[in-house]
Amino acid sequence: MAKTNPFEFMQQVRQEANKVTWPTRKEVGITTLMVFIFMVVSAVFFFAADSIIRWGVQTLLSLGS
Repeated sequence: MAKTNPFEFMQQVRQEANKVTWPTRKEVGITTLMVFIFMVVSAVFFFAADSIIRWGVQTLLSLGS
């Protein structure tokens, strides 16, 4: 395996970093907003699913007593 000195390594890192397409500030803001929206929707869904399952289990257990 060929060894690269630190100077060459840093040049290669800079070249690769220049190839990256960085998102704009607007894109980052929209993406962040979408993540928060989906997080809230997921939290509400799982809360509802958990409540329904809890109610069902409690109903089944109360039938046995």
